Amino acid sequence: MAGVRPTTSTSQTSSAQLFTSRLLLLLTLLPLTLAAFAFLLQWRGGLTDPTTRWSPDHHEFPGMESISGSIKDTIRNSGSGCTDLLGQSHSLSFPYFRDWKFGFGSDLKPKICITTSTSAGLEQTLPWIFYHKVMGVSTFFLFVEGKAASPTVSKVLETIAGVKVIYRTRELEEQQAKSRIWNETWLSSFFYKPCNYELFVKQSLNMEMAIVMAREAGMDWIIHLDTDELIHPAGAREYSLRQLLMDVPGNVDMVIFPNYESSVERDDTKEPFSEVSMFKKNYDHLPKDVYFGNYKEATRGNPNYFLTYGNGKSAARIQDHLRPNGAHRWHNYMKTPNEVKLEEAAVLHYTYPKFSDLTSRRDRCGCKPTKEDVKRCFMLEFDRSAFIIASTATEEEMLLWYRERIVWTDRALNLKLLRKGILTRIYTPMVIVQRLRETGVFSSVIASAQAVLSSVKNSNSSTAGVTSSTKIGHDGESKATARRVLQIPDNSSFSSAVPPLSPPGLEGIHIEM
Repeated sequence: MAGVRPTTSTSQTSSAQLFTSRLLLLLTLLPLTLAAFAFLLQWRGGLTDPTTRWSPDHHEFPGMESISGSIKDTIRNSGSGCTDLLGQSHSLSFPYFRDWKFGFGSDLKPKICITTSTSAGLEQTLPWIFYHKVMGVSTFFLFVEGKAASPTVSKVLETIAGVKVIYRTRELEEQQAKSRIWNETWLSSFFYKPCNYELFVKQSLNMEMAIVMAREAGMDWIIHLDTDELIHPAGAREYSLRQLLMDVPGNVDMVIFPNYESSVERDDTKEPFSEVSMFKKNYDHLPKDVYFGNYKEATRGNPNYFLTYGNGKSAARIQDHLRPNGAHRWHNYMKTPNEVKLEEAAVLHYTYPKFSDLTSRRDRCGCKPTKEDVKRCFMLEFDRSAFIIASTATEEEMLLWYRERIVWTDRALNLKLLRKGILTRIYTPMVIVQRLRETGVFSSVIASAQAVLSSVKNSNSSTAGVTSSTKIGHDGESKATARRVLQIPDNSSFSSAVPPLSPPGLEGIHIEM
């Protein structure tokens, strides 16, 4: 019996050694097999190395991926000038409409929409839309007319996910003629006046309709923004409007964005969003002594510190009884909104950034170029002066006036005001729009819509029934009706709508130097 024990012990030891060696072999082969499999997937294009994807030398934004072959071929082989409008396509593109990958799904919070009234073309509207998509805006309500309502523009806009195009048809005007706004006092001082006043009323009526559409779409915030304005979400933990509004306390109803005004440095700017980087800061973002102490130099002989408005724009939380309060603010029929003014974020207003803006604004208004008549048409003094110059001066005289009043050509003054903090450099929007253009986003959108455009080339159905907006509310008999969600007496009286206002001036101000 004693001789059997060593044999059993030896056998057990051999089995254990064999098992251990096999286990070591398996543990060695397993990672090698996985590594080989991963290499095969990556070599065949099925896997992206994250360290490579987000390296400084890799030029994709989050959400970018390679353009599909069909779109590449469409852009490459297209003979239309449309695809050249905003730059040629490169090998990469944002997943811009149906393949959008920024996570704008039902679980994204907060849901933000922007509404606008525009007559701009694609060269302005496409960068405006996609910049704000990058900022986290998921839905756009575009009330279009003029060039923006033409088939070659509107049909492209309709192909973009999250964009709702509303045409100024007879049906729309009849519907707005029944708005309760016509029986209220807060907007009445702007009724039945031409040009800017008419636009102000139109914007307010469109904003009222946009609130209803935003509620139906489940939006959390709504912003009214013109297509020459970009949100600059400075101060947020990331450069994101969504992040900025996410951090707003729940008891806040309205967020005010002070506006900065573009300060162009050339008279030949073609694409302001991707060419302009210098802006004049708002009074609300400057120490009083700096603002008033440099007021005259910053004004440069113009009527006010800003060429146009200086009271910013606002975002409103979607809730019961919300209403517009003019193009710059929101209000509520049942309470005074709790509002906060942001200390860093701003609206970048690209004011007269192109020389052609002088004549394009002139052509949209039929007033006489006299000091008295322009007061009926424009709320702000600089707009009045610009209209008179554009209506009476020669091309050469207009260019000289534009250089003196709008273009910042004095580098010494620019440097001084930059050091003082009156002027500031903001590059992020420029870089984003440039990258969107270089990666072929805009040209790809146009190319994808060309099939639709060809089928409606000879059709004007999209603008059928368009009438003059001055007829709204001119039927003599009041048709104001409360929206069902409001249920408030029609004879309610409210303070006047907030118009575009100039920044504070030097009148009555004494600054100790």
